[in-house]
Amino acid sequence: MRVSEGLTPGAGVHRASRPGPGPRGSGGAEGNERLTAITGAVLLVLLAAEGFTILSLRQLLTPHFFIGMLLLGPVALKAGSTIYRFVRYYTGSASYRRKGPPALLLRLLGPVIIASTAAVFGTGIALAVTGPAGRPPWLFLHKASFVIWFCAMTIHVLAYLPRLPSLLAGEARGAAAGEAGNRPGGGYGGPAAAALGGRGLRLALLVASLVAGLAIAVLTVHLAAPWHFGGPR
Repeated sequence: MRVSEGLTPGAGVHRASRPGPGPRGSGGAEGNERLTAITGAVLLVLLAAEGFTILSLRQLLTPHFFIGMLLLGPVALKAGSTIYRFVRYYTGSASYRRKGPPALLLRLLGPVIIASTAAVFGTGIALAVTGPAGRPPWLFLHKASFVIWFCAMTIHVLAYLPRLPSLLAGEARGAAAGEAGNRPGGGYGGPAAAALGGRGLRLALLVASLVAGLAIAVLTVHLAAPWHFGGPR
């Protein structure tokens, strides 16, 4: 039997068994976005727990201290990933340029969020170290920076929250966004998605940030004791 022009025996088998695209490096701009997303999801849970302690601060002062110190690790990681994206974009990295910058409002809010976050945690650490004797001016600054931070973060979370489930689902699958499609050759291979590299590194960074925060929390939780006698007003 004559083989049709342009085809060779077993071509369909080779096409069907051809492996899909492998992991793409460290993930580039999309990997950075995934790291920011998974860290942000962890932060939402921890911040919700921290917010709950504010409702009854005198009774939950020790958990408030502990969670606040635990947050330092993931907060530093998220700030680092955000600043890294900023630097790569404005230094002309191709993948970050293709992805583009955040919306203008979010870009304007970025410095406010970073500055107010640093102020909230910085003044909180100052209160922990100085104790009730250091209440003025640190307690006032802690509360004032929290109000600014809360307003800015509310806008930030509402802007990014709708995309969070798809980013987390994509990270769980390990697939790059928008890569699904048919393989070359008329659909012999069916749907295929390119794997996004760097998932192990992103998970390691997240775990390391939590371990670092937990170590800080364990080592400093005793600083809450003096506040039980001269507690917050």
